[in-house]
Amino acid sequence: FKENRKDDIWLVDFYAPWCGHCKKLEPVWNEVGIEMTNMGSPVKVGKMDATSFSSIASEFGVRGYPTIKLLKGDLAYNYRGPRTKDDIIEFANRVAGPLIRPLPSQHMFEHVQKRHRVLFVYVGGESPLKEKYIEVASELIVYTYFFSASEDVLPEYVTLPELPAVVVIKDGTYFVYDEYEDGDLSSWINRERFQGYLHVDGFTLYELGDTGKLVAIAVIDDKNSSVEHTRLKSIIQEVARDYRDHFHRDFQFGHMDGNDYINSLLMDDLTIPTIVVLNTSNQQYFLPDRHIENTEDMVQFINNILDGTAEAQGGDGLLQRIKRIIYDAKSTVVSVFKSSPLLGCFLFGLPLGVISIMCYGICTADTDGGVDEHEAAKKENGDRELTDEGSEEEQEEEKNGKYTELSDGELKQKDVMEKKKD
Repeated sequence: FKENRKDDIWLVDFYAPWCGHCKKLEPVWNEVGIEMTNMGSPVKVGKMDATSFSSIASEFGVRGYPTIKLLKGDLAYNYRGPRTKDDIIEFANRVAGPLIRPLPSQHMFEHVQKRHRVLFVYVGGESPLKEKYIEVASELIVYTYFFSASEDVLPEYVTLPELPAVVVIKDGTYFVYDEYEDGDLSSWINRERFQGYLHVDGFTLYELGDTGKLVAIAVIDDKNSSVEHTRLKSIIQEVARDYRDHFHRDFQFGHMDGNDYINSLLMDDLTIPTIVVLNTSNQQYFLPDRHIENTEDMVQFINNILDGTAEAQGGDGLLQRIKRIIYDAKSTVVSVFKSSPLLGCFLFGLPLGVISIMCYGICTADTDGGVDEHEAAKKENGDRELTDEGSEEEQEEEKNGKYTELSDGELKQKDVMEKKKD
């Protein structure tokens, strides 16, 4: 690996033997290796025990397990998407290929457009904008593809005000990058690399944090076809489509299936269906103060968030951090007992039992010690009294002796008095 690393392209899973997530990934990783080999990919698939080769893992900045990286020359690209075979293979093929992929014909353009829901295209010749485009591509190739084409290859509905230009094609339409309105090219591409409406899961929500956008989500049950679930999902879709020009710079829209993930994120139990707006940058969230009946209600709710009149909940303050620690600890204990009651009793019951015995022993030792000390003190005082005053029998004898002496004296004095009288 050390000898051929810079000559070959490697897709490596850095794992730890004791890691449960690593063991779960193992069968998927085996399928990835077989599939990449069968398709004749130049990417070599391997895995490395990061605990045995800690120096190499540290060299690539591995901090958690499993960590998936594609190593291409001197560059290392992190994979942060879903751990499924198809997603990992797409990542490997995208990053292993050229940064900018040319589209020489309309036929090729149409073929690529069918495969990609979001398409970034540079149009024009050599320019500072193209240099910047290549620079951004080297940074964001882990997330999306980058293409280049001539103007006559583009679909007829695409009209460019000037050349060179960068255009994104998605959601059945297109948007042209404007440096004055959209700011930095890298930030614009990072914001636009998602469709206007998404099926949001944990991985997607994590990636949306890099865009700086608020995320408006309809939390529903995909298996529930009731009117309320369908209605809330449709409201979010309509706002994303019809109010793009108003909100696309600040908001990302979508829906989430089930409330388990969102409950753990908010540390609250949300009743579904519902709507929540997340600020992934500071962990704040917003809930509607009244029932969302239609698109107008949703637009008003969003405007209230933008103008600061909507109440923000959560956040990353000290109290919330303490609450998060308690919540995570409670969740861990509950999940362990649910999955394996015996293991839960062993992990938590045994330490508590040992601590209880220790506490009982300490308290008992203190109590006995106090009694013994009291008895010893009492005995010592008793000995001191015996030493100073004598026993009861001795005191009685002494008393009797004095009484006897006194009686003899009185008798002698009585005899003297009688003799004088005679």
